[in-house]
Amino acid sequence: MTTVETGTTTATGHSPVKGWLAVMAVTLGIFSLMTSELLPVGLLTPVGQALDVSEGTAGLMVTVPGLVAAVSAPLVTVATGHIDRRIVLVVLIGLMGAANLASAFATSFTVVLVARFLIGLSVGGFWSIAGGIALRLVPARHVARATAVIFGGVETASVLGVPSGTLIGDLSGWRTAFAAVGILGLVSLACMLFFMPRVPAGRTVTFSALPQVFRGNAGVRVGIALTFLVITGHFLAYTFVRPVLQGDGVADSSISVLLLTFGVAGICGNFIAGALVTHHLRRCVMGISVVLTTAMAILALADTGAFSAGAILVLWGLGYGAVPVTFQTWILDAAPDATEAATSLYVSAFNLSIALGALLGGFAVDGIGTTSVLWAGAALTVLALFVAGGARRTGERPVPQP
Repeated sequence: MTTVETGTTTATGHSPVKGWLAVMAVTLGIFSLMTSELLPVGLLTPVGQALDVSEGTAGLMVTVPGLVAAVSAPLVTVATGHIDRRIVLVVLIGLMGAANLASAFATSFTVVLVARFLIGLSVGGFWSIAGGIALRLVPARHVARATAVIFGGVETASVLGVPSGTLIGDLSGWRTAFAAVGILGLVSLACMLFFMPRVPAGRTVTFSALPQVFRGNAGVRVGIALTFLVITGHFLAYTFVRPVLQGDGVADSSISVLLLTFGVAGICGNFIAGALVTHHLRRCVMGISVVLTTAMAILALADTGAFSAGAILVLWGLGYGAVPVTFQTWILDAAPDATEAATSLYVSAFNLSIALGALLGGFAVDGIGTTSVLWAGAALTVLALFVAGGARRTGERPVPQP
């Protein structure tokens, strides 16, 4: 279904203003979902201590939703293909809110992991559907801008949601942080119920389209490989950044401030990449690889205090903040005629890499030592430099779709 302007309304029968309000409600939803997925990064130590598990085991709070989201991204999209998209999004965001509230009151780590499973289900399905819903909400001339706003929820959560949640956790306890994200999700649910129109199911992705776009498009394959290397490397180290900083002698009271610094730098990195990515896509990817590798290596080598750790996290944040917009652009450039299928693969790869990074980092922390995650992460991100350097810029001549 294509949205067409008809005077002051769109073909869906609602005003452009209400359409933009719906876009903002979806953006709030995806921000709360992605913040929820990554929230444990800044809370591993207090959660582990409260529920009597090691920091490596606590890392499963990131691994489980990442794995589930990787599977649910295509499954939920296809399985709910005949259901009003508004209903699907509302159910998924409600499930996330309830799961976070359950985590806030959990008395065992098992309950937390069950809740994290449900969050992963919500993240994968919501992100895949929300990525293409702008076309159904706003006039055609605003679709590109609305899509950027929605994906901005992913980027902002990645670079700002975690430090904000960590700050709440440090001030009021980790249970309050989980409860706050759960309430934020329920606020998003209310906004979607109030502002979103009915969005009848249109053409959806089929299972057969996924292997077709992967096998037949070299640009998509390179983009997935880059996503795997950079996201796995980043989360292998970043999931355990709190114990890394503690090991360097940084006080607990300073860590939330440092993560907020990381987040602010990440937002700057997002804007910088947004200005460069159209004409310098491959160079942006290579720059991300260099910056992330350098930041992790310096943090592993340096005997840091709060000030020097902050400088390193600024560099790291600049690099990671550029990741979502750069890699999403790579995928869209590579498959302009199969954006839904390619984006579904990208969402799966992104979340699978989060899970794998957290899992490998947990093994490394428990088996080798905290600093090992920095070296392992740097080894993966530097490989992306060679993959991107050897790949043709996807925006120049995309490989034809099958």
